[in-house]
Order: sequence, then C-alpha cells, then structure tokens
Amino acid sequence: MDTPFARMSAREARDRIARREISPVELTRAALDAAQGTQASLNAFFLIFEEEAMAAARRAEAALMRGEALGPLRGLPFSAKDLMAVKGARYASGSRAMADNIATVDAPAVERAKAAGAILIGKTTTSEFGCKPVGDSPLTGITRNPWNLSKTPGGSSAGAAASVAAGITPFALGTDGGGSIRIPCAFSGLAGIKGQFGRVPVWPTSATPTLAHVGPLARDIADAALLFAAIAGYDARDPFSVAGPVPDVEAAVGQTIEGMRIAWSPTLGYARPDPEVVAVTRTAVQRLADLGAVVEEVETVFARDPAELWIAEFYAGVGTRLRGVIETRRELLDPSVAVVLEAALGQEMQAYYETVFQRYGLREDMRGFFERYDALLSPVLPVTALDAGRDMPAHLSDRNLVSWVFYTYPFNLTGQPAASVCAGLDASGMPVGLQIVGPALGEAAVVRVAAAIEQVRPSIGNVPFAI
Repeated sequence: MDTPFARMSAREARDRIARREISPVELTRAALDAAQGTQASLNAFFLIFEEEAMAAARRAEAALMRGEALGPLRGLPFSAKDLMAVKGARYASGSRAMADNIATVDAPAVERAKAAGAILIGKTTTSEFGCKPVGDSPLTGITRNPWNLSKTPGGSSAGAAASVAAGITPFALGTDGGGSIRIPCAFSGLAGIKGQFGRVPVWPTSATPTLAHVGPLARDIADAALLFAAIAGYDARDPFSVAGPVPDVEAAVGQTIEGMRIAWSPTLGYARPDPEVVAVTRTAVQRLADLGAVVEEVETVFARDPAELWIAEFYAGVGTRLRGVIETRRELLDPSVAVVLEAALGQEMQAYYETVFQRYGLREDMRGFFERYDALLSPVLPVTALDAGRDMPAHLSDRNLVSWVFYTYPFNLTGQPAASVCAGLDASGMPVGLQIVGPALGEAAVVRVAAAIEQVRPSIGNVPFAI
C-alpha cells in the first residue's frame, strides 16, 4: 500500500504543513494506515495509538488554521521504541515478564518531541531489554527488513528502523546501549545519531544506566539532526545529563569538511569484517578526500577488543533488573538472552570493578586519539543484514550474542558521539553502514562528516518493499 508521503523527508513535510499544502491530519492518518497495513509483513509496532494520534493531529491542524506556531516538528508523525516510557501505555521492554507494566510518565525525549509538535503514532518493537542486535523477541515475534523481508532490520531498535525504512514515519526514537541505533540503521539503510552520553536525557532509569543513549533514526542525517535538536539538552531527572549548550547539528549538515582530519579504520584493530563490507565503506571514505578532508588509515584503534568490558556492564545491569524473573520465571525470557544474563550475574565483585577501571582507561585512550583526529570512521557492522530469526552470523559463532558486531559497543563504553549512515549497497542490494565517531561533545563534527558521506555515496534508491 503506497502512500503519497512515504518518501517525503521530515523537512519537506514540515515545510509543506507550514504552507498548508498538506495537513497534520492527513499525514498522521497515512502513517497510521501504513503502520497497521504492514503489521502482518513487517511487524514493526508493539502498540499503535490510533485515537491518541488522530486527536493530536486534529489539535495541530486547528492550531495551524488559527495561525499558531506549532514548533520545529509541527505535525510530523513519529514513533518511540518500547524501551522508552509513554505515559499510560504498556512499557514492556520487549519482554513477556513485563508485558502488563504501564508507564506513568513520558520519557524526556518523547515529552520533548511532542512539545515540539510531533505526533506519536505508536511504540515500536525491540529485542528483550535491548539485549540482542537483531529484531525479535518472545513478546512481539520477528520484525522484518523492508529491503528484504527474509532479513532482520537489526536491533535492538528493530521496529523503529523497519518503520522508517518503509516510509511509515519520517523518523523515530530509538535507544542505544551497545549499538542499538547504529546497528539497525546499518542493516536498514538509515541515518542515526547516538549523541554524547547524557546529551539526550534517559529517564526513567535504564537497566544499563552507564551505557544507555536515546536518539533518532531517519532516512537521512538532516532529518536525524532535526529530531536530535528537539530532544537534546539537560534534564535534572537524569543524573548523567550534560549541562551545557547543545551543538547546532542542523547547521552542521551544511558545513564543509575541508581540512578535517579523519581516521579510517576498517577493523579498529580486532574486527573480522566481510571483504565486501570493507570495500563499500572504504570507497565512501576515500571520496571524502575529494571534499578536502585529510584521510588517514589507522589499522589499530584499540589495543584489544573491549567486548568483555561492555558485557560485564550491560548484561550485569539487565540481569540485576531481571534477577527475580531469571530465578523464578526463566521460561518467560528469550533463551539466548537468559544464558548471557545468568553468566553476567555470576561475576565476582573484584572482577567487575577491574573492568570498570579498564573502561576509564579506554576513555582516556580515546581522548588522546581525538587530539590527533577530528573524526574516526569504520564500518558499523562486519556483515550486511542477517536472515530474520538468526541471532548472529554462522561464521562468527565463536563470538557471543553481541560481541559479533565488533564496532559499536566501544563507543558506549567511552560515551563519545557516533552516527551511522548508509555507505552504499552490497552485491545483493542490501545496505552497508558506515560509522562516524567524534570527540567528546563533538556531535557537530559527527554530523558534518555524516552529511558529506551522504553527499558522495552512490544513490541507494528506495526500499524494494512498497508500503
């Protein structure tokens, strides 16, 4: 089912609403129809807010007709991942153990997007507590990739990526504790931003409070920057919230990268990417030199793979939150998730704190690295989209549930801003993601480079799956 708005950017839709060429009501109605009409094929949504969204759209349209300002996201439909609170709605975190949990508040990013004029049409699917980088959970089943319905859109922001790639909404809110915005963006041909840790407030407290980020997924970096600008900024409810000015990421989209010092690392020193992934991303990076950037290949960024540091922190947090379920109702959990949570809960205190101090050393290493470079580029993932229902690539079976992704989790440990954009397509027509990492508080630099990549990459066209 095609809609007239499926390929329209958020910026175009916003401007056309302002000119009264389209209405918030018809835009929201189209998004709701597309969400409902693709549930059987994509399964992108956990909840769809039909009545609430249409009521909000009618209020937005009435305000527009009265000449009132609607805010920077005026009348634009969006979704929020089910790791985020939406007041009065089920807040299950993709888990049967939490299926009847009801949120009493809106998460700050949801609250701010609504205040900026955006219209929430639903909550999207996630793997259980964000524990897998693919798109399935025992609660919601398998979410599929619009580029190829036999493939996963990635995770854990699975439904967010599937819905945006399919053109249901122009952008969506996701979360990222180890790559869960960047991974589905890579598999689904999207752009996403994980800001500096604490830049977008996270509340209620996450199960992984020292790793969790909230950010946008969109079809291009300019739309991602538009939503990021609306949700970023200090909030006293988040103890890690950054109290300082938010970089102007919207202006950064149009800025030159001439003279920027860019490090390109195909492996970060330890990853095992498919040759085609390296070839597509390398080609995109090399084209940045034509725009005046100084590009240098750096094979080793990390002395060793920091996967164990991330695993100790992430799964211990989720495991602690779910200890009662693991001990008494283990059958409710995704079996592969339960295994890694049990292992994390078995850590001794001394071993855990040794990883904490190693993490601080990792941050210092990255601070020194970015004294020499303005941005670091790498693949987002070692492969393109997996078959739906698989947890990991067969040829990387020596890795664990998340460590096979290689590239994303280090920058949750360091907290630096990072983005994902599509670098091009592989021979089978599936998207290949490129990761851009910036210095601390350097979201503007990340967006500048991301926009340049979109400028020089080959055209990727639209997804084959038509909604």
